[in-house]
Amino acid sequence: MKFKFVDRAQVKVSKKSASKFRPLVDALDKLEKGGQALEVNYTTDKELNSMRNVIYMYNRETGKKVKSGKDSFNKRVFFYL
Repeated sequence: MKFKFVDRAQVKVSKKSASKFRPLVDALDKLEKGGQALEVNYTTDKELNSMRNVIYMYNRETGKKVKSGKDSFNKRVFFYL
């Protein structure tokens, strides 16, 4: 067996394209700095955490700084630049 170390940036994971959060990633591409925020409803805290993990990965890959704010009473989260 041969081993070779490569930069992590070269490793692409294709799982996100089949993810149920793919529409979220597509909507994030349309966000503009100082523009409107993206409002997303969620049902459980687990779903919210999964969405935030997708945001963290998006930030790493694109170099953008998408932030979030949570309205726990109405079970919705806002994403903005």
